[in-house]
Amino acid sequence: MVKRVKTEKELLRRNVSVSRVSKVVKGGKRFTFSVLVVVGDGKGMIGYAVGKAKEVPDAIKKATDIASRSMEKIAIKEGRTIHQDIHGSFGAGKVFIRSAPKGTGVIAGGSMRFIFEVLGIQDVVAKVLNSNNPHNVVKATLQALRSVETPRMVAMKRGKKVAELFNTSPMQEVEA
Repeated sequence: MVKRVKTEKELLRRNVSVSRVSKVVKGGKRFTFSVLVVVGDGKGMIGYAVGKAKEVPDAIKKATDIASRSMEKIAIKEGRTIHQDIHGSFGAGKVFIRSAPKGTGVIAGGSMRFIFEVLGIQDVVAKVLNSNNPHNVVKATLQALRSVETPRMVAMKRGKKVAELFNTSPMQEVEA
C-alpha cells in the first residue's frame, strides 16, 4: 500500500526498511530506529533518505523530509517504462533492469518494487543479484536509473537528430 504524504505537492512514500538498533550502555541497552524511505511523485521524480530516531514515526518523518528535499528527475519512456536495459551496482548489491512491453506490470522484488511504484514506472522487469541489502539495492537501482540515456541525449552526443537514429532502413545504408 502506497502512503500519501502531504507537502507542497502530492508525494508517494514507501518505507523500504525499518531497523531496530541497540546500543549497550552502563545501565543496559538503548534502542533507536533507523528507517529507509523512498519518496516520489509518480511522474519521474524520486528521492531517498535514512532517518534515525528513538521512535519509528519520528524516524519516518525525518527520512521523508530529507528525501523530499533531495528529489531528482529520472527519464521515463512513455510514462510507463525505461528507455533501455541497464545494470547498476553499489557495494555488493547489483541490479539488472529491463524495459517491458505495455501490460507486463512491475516484476521486481522488495526494495526495487517500491522505487518503481513511487517513480511511476508501470512496466519493467528487474532482478537483484548478489546482496539483497535494502540500502545497497536502493542505491544500485537509483545509480542504474540515473545512467539511462534518452534518444534525445544519444542524438545530441552523436550530433544527429532523433529521427535519424530511428529511420535507418537497409536501402538508405546502401545508397550512402
